[in-house]
Amino acid sequence: MLSGPLKIAVDFDGTIVEHRYPEIGKEILFAFETLRALQKQKHQLILWTFRTGKELKEAVEYCRQNGVEFYAVNKSYPEEEFDEENSSRKIEADIFIDDRNIGGLPGWGEIYQMINPGEHPTLEDELKRIPKKRSFLQRIFGH
Repeated sequence: MLSGPLKIAVDFDGTIVEHRYPEIGKEILFAFETLRALQKQKHQLILWTFRTGKELKEAVEYCRQNGVEFYAVNKSYPEEEFDEENSSRKIEADIFIDDRNIGGLPGWGEIYQMINPGEHPTLEDELKRIPKKRSFLQRIFGH
């Protein structure tokens, strides 16, 4: 069983969103809900992606607009300086979430369960934030 805050490296294309590089693909179902739940649990999320430059900035901003702020981006920690001659692009993390895993990417609900065995995803909390639709009569009569 995993315990305490973890460092979790997460790929972008094919993991958070569908593959459409260099564009940003459609969100993969429950990716942002799961990542926000993991952030609330104080896990350190690292965006670990092939993207660089403009495409990387767009991916980071897209995630930020969806409520996910990363501890670091393509680094083990925010202050890390990358030196091509003396550094590896391999980062230090407890868990890597990537669509290129053996067996592919499990669903985000399953990922949540692997990190939090026995807990239920916070989908109920997410659903509570969605405004309820009022019935036809409620809209007419204002109740």
